[in-house]
Amino acid sequence: MPHAARPTQLSPSRAGDFKQCPLLYRFRAVDRLPEPPSKAQVQGTLVHAVLERLYELDAGRRTPTQALAMIEPEWSKLQSSPEYAALFDGLDDESDWLRGVRRLVETYFSMEDPQRLQPHRTECLVQTTLDDGTQLKGFIDRADVNRDGLVRLVDYKTGKRPPDRFADKALFQMKFYALVWWRTRGTVPTLLRLMYLGDGQTLDYSPNERELIGFEKTLKALWATMREAIATGEFRAQKSKLCGWCAHQARCPEFGGEPPTYPLPTVLPGLEMPADALPLQAAPVEEIPPP
Repeated sequence: MPHAARPTQLSPSRAGDFKQCPLLYRFRAVDRLPEPPSKAQVQGTLVHAVLERLYELDAGRRTPTQALAMIEPEWSKLQSSPEYAALFDGLDDESDWLRGVRRLVETYFSMEDPQRLQPHRTECLVQTTLDDGTQLKGFIDRADVNRDGLVRLVDYKTGKRPPDRFADKALFQMKFYALVWWRTRGTVPTLLRLMYLGDGQTLDYSPNERELIGFEKTLKALWATMREAIATGEFRAQKSKLCGWCAHQARCPEFGGEPPTYPLPTVLPGLEMPADALPLQAAPVEEIPPP
């Protein structure tokens, strides 16, 4: 079994796991149980890699032909990984899966012209520590900053745009990024954009300071709940329609399984609280250089 971890920071994906099912969060963030990758997940990894490499080229070379030519070498890198070997067994250059990757890349060019853009940064790490010690960390697919200092944060999705009733759930990740950007840069992003390559649609949102303050309180409360679960080992299973895609049903009580023995938190000598519950003193960190 992989070495158990003591999570000390919050990311959008792990926050989503906990909100979906606390036990799923434990399996992924604490027990670090392996999960077989799906073809859809690897497809997303490949498309993101191509679009990141695209912006390493001079603007004039960012063409559909050039981007499509990048797919094969990036695919070869994935195929060489033992983690993906079985998944790609039998796939060739004419497979439906690879044609799907090409369609997603072509759809991107129908949504915007990368030759007209000069991103501030792609695949950029942002992280900070809030005033209560909550540590936030995430990776933004692309950050655009224009000459007037207006900021647009962009994330690529290989699926289709969700219905409007699910917009808040979809935007959770982007609000997370906007909050960290604001706390580390002092500027509220003007626009948050999700680009859905599955159908060529976008989901845009413009946050404001008041909203981000409220969102910050939500994250603090969420992390406090998560820290309590980490300290006590009480991660309840939450059954939903998403259970059908979970790789851990054999260990889930909802499906007759039993989770691994939870490693209790380490208690430091002379203290009555777990080491991972101690207040954090780290200063805010910002990994994006100024424009």
